[in-house]
Amino acid sequence: MSGDLLKVFQEAYRNLELLPLLEQRELDKFRVDYGREIIEELEQLVEDSPSGDGKIIFTGHRGCGKSTLLAEFARWLDNRYFVVSFSISDTIEMSDINHINILFAIAVNLMYEAEKQQVEIPPANKNAIHKWFASKTRIEEEKFQAETSVGFDLFKIISGKLKADAVVRQEIKQEFERKVSDLVARINEIAAIIQVASKKEVLVIIDDLDKLELARVDEIYRDNIKALCLPGFRIIYTIPIAVLRDKFLRPLIETETNDQIVVMPVLKLFEKGESRLPNPAIRMEAKDILCQILNKRISSQLLEPQTAEKMVLMSGGVLRELIRIANECCRICLRLIRRQPAQTAMMIDDAILDKAVNGIRNDFAIPLGKVDYEILHKTYQQFTPDDPKQPEFLDLLHGLYVLEYRNRQNWYDVHPIVIELLREQGLI
Repeated sequence: MSGDLLKVFQEAYRNLELLPLLEQRELDKFRVDYGREIIEELEQLVEDSPSGDGKIIFTGHRGCGKSTLLAEFARWLDNRYFVVSFSISDTIEMSDINHINILFAIAVNLMYEAEKQQVEIPPANKNAIHKWFASKTRIEEEKFQAETSVGFDLFKIISGKLKADAVVRQEIKQEFERKVSDLVARINEIAAIIQVASKKEVLVIIDDLDKLELARVDEIYRDNIKALCLPGFRIIYTIPIAVLRDKFLRPLIETETNDQIVVMPVLKLFEKGESRLPNPAIRMEAKDILCQILNKRISSQLLEPQTAEKMVLMSGGVLRELIRIANECCRICLRLIRRQPAQTAMMIDDAILDKAVNGIRNDFAIPLGKVDYEILHKTYQQFTPDDPKQPEFLDLLHGLYVLEYRNRQNWYDVHPIVIELLREQGLI
């Protein structure tokens, strides 16, 4: 087997797996500069919060680069604020997330970050807070005493229990469901102690709430958005983009956050209707950004230039979809190298790309039913569905079957790979 060929494709495959970019070394190596205006918009809302407790909603299609941008934003403000940035999925089992354990997760991560940064919290306050957390999460006295002697490991244990122990999560929910104000008071107390000790105002960024199923999002926000907005410091929440089309949820969120909603758009490769023309004009700025992302992760020796451009077009402008397509191409190549060990050269070409796209298209097809195809057909024809608030359309938007683009007016298009499904169905 050609070890060198295998190794270079393995390196490309590993590079593609690094998404989102969270560590500074990953950002330094793979970051492509885009989304600066989004960072500026978030910064303005954080910096100009009138009472210092603004709640910001950050949304966009899954995979459009929100997590990478939030990681960069957290570093951008780190010298000015005590920034606590975490993924909800690292603390709570995703299938069991509710407003109570979101708030509890904020408290846990506030203390985890404070101890990680060695913020000098007065011993009496620190000990009382530790005991409170230990009692709520059923940590035995012996383990509690041992962990408090070594610092923030205690909060790693607490995070582990919250994620793995459904009984602990249920007990916390039962205790605070009817007295959310008690939990918020404790959170505010922790934040105030940290603020005094660190001499910085607190900013909490909660990522991956946008990856929840829409039914779960509805349950969390419909009746509990007021509770999530109670803590007395700045918080950035992520939500699925489909929520902005929900006629009940959006007004609630706008009211409680003072309309502080920031949308990260998909990179728009074509102007509205342009892709339907025989020789469509590509928006070169968007194409170049996505090509740069590929070039930073896959050596030019492994990828035909015209194939790279086709990958970009098949992504619809969604970063994660581009990575998904390239990732599948690398997987195919790795299998071929192992199957034919004598070969010494291979590139991702149009044939490899076609095979990768066929597999992804089949994955898209599996959940679709008649109503879904009708909505997709209408959206393809009109650049909007008949009813943007229809639950089935929101599910298609959430699942990236439909992509939202923004000009002065919003418009929609069908994911390029899904368009092939419409052709197979004889709908276009």
